[in-house]
Amino acid sequence: MLPLAPEGYPFVLIPALAGVVAWGFGYPMAAVPCWVLALACIAFFRDPARASTAPPEAVLAPADGKVLAVGEAPKALAAIGLPRQISIFMSPANVHVNRAPIAGNVREARWSPGKKFPAFRDKASELNEHSFVVLDGEVGTVAYKQIAGAVARRVVCSIEAGQELARGQRVGIIKFGSRVDLFLPAPAAIEVAAGERTRAGVTTVARFPRENRR
Repeated sequence: MLPLAPEGYPFVLIPALAGVVAWGFGYPMAAVPCWVLALACIAFFRDPARASTAPPEAVLAPADGKVLAVGEAPKALAAIGLPRQISIFMSPANVHVNRAPIAGNVREARWSPGKKFPAFRDKASELNEHSFVVLDGEVGTVAYKQIAGAVARRVVCSIEAGQELARGQRVGIIKFGSRVDLFLPAPAAIEVAAGERTRAGVTTVARFPRENRR
């Protein structure tokens, strides 16, 4: 059976049961769309197992999707030592479970309400609903944002400050399309470019110098 993210159960069970009820009362034409919707939600909320053999200094993609841009982070992030940014856009067809890019301790984890601008727009990072997480690891410090978009209705961040994370660990999900921004320090060598595809917990998107290990 296809592994399913827990957040997806209501979205699958409700239309599936509605289809059963409609069929039972003799309305097959109403039942079929319900079952199609349930199958679509199973596909959207799929949560495949992921593992990486990359060395400890590798920073893994926090999301499945397409790299929108690689460039400078906002001034507020640069001010805390994270001047570089990788933005990954997640279409409705992508796996939407997000994963920790490095192993480490959660220094900060917060959620902010906001607008629903299209996730590919620059201002979405600051103005849309989002979570913000800072991770301190043996290899260095990174941060990431889960950003809701025009279609995405909810950001789910399932971690809290003080928690220890393994690299590639499941950290949340964004429901129905969105974007994740990853923020890195200057010494990190970025290994992806705009237009490339990533897989959360598998694709190496950047690499810390080996001497950074504490």
